[in-house]
Amino acid sequence: MAWSSRVGSIVIDCVEFDRMLAFWGEALHYAPLYPPSRGWAILADPRQRGPNISLNRVTTKTPGRNNLHLDLYSSSMNSEVRRLVKIGAKRHRQTYGSDDDFRVLEDPHRNLFCVVQL
Repeated sequence: MAWSSRVGSIVIDCVEFDRMLAFWGEALHYAPLYPPSRGWAILADPRQRGPNISLNRVTTKTPGRNNLHLDLYSSSMNSEVRRLVKIGAKRHRQTYGSDDDFRVLEDPHRNLFCVVQL
């Protein structure tokens, strides 16, 4: 079977964004892919062995929303979304902008995850 997607990033919602950025960078010896901006930072494994750690700045933790989720990277986002829905995922209610390169899904236990176009 051909490769469909891989865990490209583990995303953490952060109320204390700067503190979490410093912590995870030091804990994993990861470095930012680019300077943090617009409430996002992506820390990468300098050896390129592990997935990225992506930090998402939030003002509060939202009840009922998982504060940590996977981003699956795929070379064919739409095909991968169809495949995942076929095996039990559900499309999450989400509005997308024309530049959005991801889709939000729910696993069978309603945990959110994203499929991101490479």
